[in-house]
Amino acid sequence: MKNTLLRIKFQQRLNKLASFDYDNIECWQIAEAYNKAQREWFRRQVHGLNSRKEASEQSLGLIDDLQKFVASSELKGENKPLYCESKNIPNDYAYFIKIGITGKKDECKGRHFKIYLAEEANADILLTDPFKGPSFEWGETFATLSNNKFKIYTNDDFQVEDIFLSYYRKPLDVTFDGCINPATGLINTDQISEFKDDIVELIIDEAVSIIAGDIESITQYQRSQANAQKST
Repeated sequence: MKNTLLRIKFQQRLNKLASFDYDNIECWQIAEAYNKAQREWFRRQVHGLNSRKEASEQSLGLIDDLQKFVASSELKGENKPLYCESKNIPNDYAYFIKIGITGKKDECKGRHFKIYLAEEANADILLTDPFKGPSFEWGETFATLSNNKFKIYTNDDFQVEDIFLSYYRKPLDVTFDGCINPATGLINTDQISEFKDDIVELIIDEAVSIIAGDIESITQYQRSQANAQKST
């Protein structure tokens, strides 16, 4: 959806019928409310906090809605005693999907591993667990995430060669051409929403409810919030 249409729809839902009571809303306020709404909508779909109680890939609909934001990256890593520590995760990283590695031991190289994400606090316990600990023979191990880095545990049984990360990236923020960014003082160029038009409609309703709550317009707030909630 083009930004000109997005702004028209936003103002249409915010204003009373045949009035221009709230046309003095700044363009950066519309962008800020929309970007906040799209981040909240995105998080609900990934974590299953929506009305359907479905998370990321639990239905074909959600797979279709979120597939554009699935990204992959090959991470560099450093082998240390007990684990291999990756370099920082990508800057556009939002939510974890999966991580995979290839490992080597002696003359055997390129072994693909199944990896599950575990809690940092349980790492010492898992290292001594014969069923969940690192095993080159079974091609399985676990990883933890802390300080924007992954630790892939090896227990000195093998070395990590390559690290492959799949994740949900952050949606790009919407910006309007000619609108001054209050954080930087610079004039923005146009960046349209990356979501499909039907999702943009839902996010507009939620963004309107944010603005309406800020300006204490209770009618617009209740209507837009109800539309957003019943459609997510």
